[in-house]
Amino acid sequence: MSNAIDQTRRMLSLVTYLRERPGARVAEVARAFGVTEEVLIGDLNVLPMCGTSFRGGDLLDIDTDGDRIWWHNVDDVAQPLRLAADEATALLVAARAVATLPGLREGDRQALQRACAKLEAAAGEAAGASARLSVTFESEGSVFADVDRAIAERRRLWIRYYSPARDELTEREVDPIRLFAVGHTYFEAWCRLSEDRRIFRLDRVAEIRLLDEPSDPPRLEPRDLSAGLVQPAGDDPEVVVEVGPGGRWVAEYYPHDTAEELPDGGLRITLRTPDPGSLRRLALRLGPDGSIVVPKELADSARRAAEQALAAYGER
Repeated sequence: MSNAIDQTRRMLSLVTYLRERPGARVAEVARAFGVTEEVLIGDLNVLPMCGTSFRGGDLLDIDTDGDRIWWHNVDDVAQPLRLAADEATALLVAARAVATLPGLREGDRQALQRACAKLEAAAGEAAGASARLSVTFESEGSVFADVDRAIAERRRLWIRYYSPARDELTEREVDPIRLFAVGHTYFEAWCRLSEDRRIFRLDRVAEIRLLDEPSDPPRLEPRDLSAGLVQPAGDDPEVVVEVGPGGRWVAEYYPHDTAEELPDGGLRITLRTPDPGSLRRLALRLGPDGSIVVPKELADSARRAAEQALAAYGER
């Protein structure tokens, strides 16, 4: 099972491997790296977006016809890498920050520290600026490190997770499958509470703990995320929510089709869901900061629920 760090390591080795083997066969390369041909093709689709400089430089002109792999500009990118002062600074600051992540495997931390020392020596005076800069990660960084470690060590996770749709925290054990980013950073896992595949957003993980129990998710085809994380069916009902400035957080927490600015600083948010009734709780949470306007039946239902809640509160 692969993760982001494993893929990076593999792709770095893949560049060297392919440089020495022009026209290598896909099946042979996949076998040499211990991955499926589908995983290898995924790596090959990423490599052409890599280059010799943070500013772009010469991109790797690598492609495949499905049988063989061809690198067309290997001589152009074979020159030793030379970093400008700002590039060396950026790389040093980022590497030092990553080396401080909690949960990072000690071998990876030591490798980063050795790389930093070599880069500092090579950069000379340019490295001095990096010593005056630092980056700190929010709590999401710790969650990322724990999830990545769990994937690498094939261990189960216990999490307390916030669900905005239900406005509640739930505790569950999950078998993590992969990390990915689509706007925000997520991890895909097999959830032992629902006995189904679930996707969790890292900044909604309130608490996380690595368990000693091995992770054993069922074999699943990775979801195709090329069209986005949320891919509602074309016949899912459309819901329109209008929020004031105090309700703009809805666009951050709920996947949506559009979010139009309103004159008062609010938003008109359009989204699709197979169960519009699940958004009734959202309307109650918003209170005076927003309301459902379409469909009318849902808007009326949310208003009645709010009136009943107020009446019940008044009876206490």
